[in-house]
Amino acid sequence: MKLIAILLALASSSAMAAAPFSGTDYSGTYECKGDDNHEGQYEAIVTLKLDKAQSNGKYGAYQFKMEVPGYGEYPGHAAAYGANMAIHFANTDAATKDYGTGIAAFTKKAGKWTFKKYYFEPEFKGGNFGFENCRQK
Repeated sequence: MKLIAILLALASSSAMAAAPFSGTDYSGTYECKGDDNHEGQYEAIVTLKLDKAQSNGKYGAYQFKMEVPGYGEYPGHAAAYGANMAIHFANTDAATKDYGTGIAAFTKKAGKWTFKKYYFEPEFKGGNFGFENCRQK
């Protein structure tokens, strides 16, 4: 029993310590051109906002919002490490089942961040995917 108590004490004392955010901040507004497997080509505005309180070291936590004319708003959240970001989003009209997960890769071109995102939507129109190319304003 003493060994278990010691191991539990060691495990709790080695829990992840919060570290100041030291990663790249991708916050900003992005103009996007997308190609959706069901809906075809579209344009969108994406806003990313770093949540420093929930970011740790090189890991960034973000609030995400995409606005697509004719389709509505897609609020969500994202987690980044290095030049890669995982993104979850959902249309504010839940009846559309237009929600999903994406993965984005960031690069810097002419002083502006750009990203290319692939996304998967498990329920939208029987399943769906698409791509977006976005450039920081």
